[in-house]
Amino acid sequence: MTKHPDSAGHHVIDPVCGMHVDPTTNAGSFEHEGTKYYFCSQHCLAGFKTDPAKYLAKSAPPARPAPAAKEKARGTYTCPMHPEVQQEGPGSCPKCGMALVPLVPAALAAMEYTCPMHPEIRQNKPGSCPKCGMALVPVAGAEEDDAELRDMTRRFWVGAVLSAPLAVIAMAPYFGVAEPFGLAPHVRMYLEFALGTPVVLWSGWPFFRKFALSVKNRSPNMYTLIGLGVGLAYVFSVAAVFAPGLFPQAFREEGGRVGTYFEAAAIIVTLVLLGEVLQLRALGETSQAIRKLLALAPNTALRIEEDGRESEVPLSEVQVGDRLRVRPGEKVPVDGTCLEGASNVDESMITGEPIPVPKKMGDRVTGAPINGKGTLVIRAERIGSDTLLAQIVHMVAQAQRTR
Repeated sequence: MTKHPDSAGHHVIDPVCGMHVDPTTNAGSFEHEGTKYYFCSQHCLAGFKTDPAKYLAKSAPPARPAPAAKEKARGTYTCPMHPEVQQEGPGSCPKCGMALVPLVPAALAAMEYTCPMHPEIRQNKPGSCPKCGMALVPVAGAEEDDAELRDMTRRFWVGAVLSAPLAVIAMAPYFGVAEPFGLAPHVRMYLEFALGTPVVLWSGWPFFRKFALSVKNRSPNMYTLIGLGVGLAYVFSVAAVFAPGLFPQAFREEGGRVGTYFEAAAIIVTLVLLGEVLQLRALGETSQAIRKLLALAPNTALRIEEDGRESEVPLSEVQVGDRLRVRPGEKVPVDGTCLEGASNVDESMITGEPIPVPKKMGDRVTGAPINGKGTLVIRAERIGSDTLLAQIVHMVAQAQRTR
């Protein structure tokens, strides 16, 4: 705006069009009230000279208080089994050990914005590109961190690869093969121990951690059952291999050997891991659906100020009672009532109705649908988490948490 460079140290902003201009290669400059302004073209320079106050007021709108509708739950995660457990950021439930899920993705808190012409430019809020001045657009389909899914998938495949031969060796005698692969019984027991130990102690470690949490917090759940069953089977089997003398005769099989359950413990761990992987994938798909719902909302709104000026502001700055102009082809920014104009609004993404709905003065409009050929002026009545779109997202997120 002034002769001082911006934060990049190389550009200033044209007060007429908002483009970023290099002071050394500008199309023209003009000094007004002791401040020098630079322009991208002679057209902008001529316009500024005719009425500097008009463009300076536009480039520096009056400050407004932060909207009260900012989400308290932004970035807050909760446990599907214990909704009272909430914390900032992802993690595990301190009561049962389950992975926490987002409470309400009421806004694209993690949304990044980029420039269509300069994709290396990224920031976490709407604005203009510091290189070319174009409006930034959201990065489509930004993926959440799936570290837990990758970890569980890795543990599952290790468990599956080791459990398959373990099951064959352990179950062969029950199908009439006394010595599978020529393995003597005592050798087979040590091989079962070698195959089953990594599955139980490494692949199944997350379940034992969650089992310990459930016991510590006196909150029994499925991990309590899994931890007890797998843990006791493994301990019993280890004792049977290395200290068979501890067991009475009633525990012994033919030949005096004590039976082991490495294959049972390993298969249980592998199957539960498969369930965890499928669950995490389903959660990821639901989160993607939520992001697509959120993407229906526009990023900015054209607000009509009290003096009649129009300024484009981020959607988060819109407040109840603001008058907003919706131009042809634009998305309706928030829920409200039509004050002026007439147009047809395509509400198919909300209601499924394929035919555009006529809107005129006094009619209610919903945020996210696309305006037709007419221009509307609406009064904002429901913003943030109160909009219909936000409530749909809330219900989807709640269904995900309470599956």
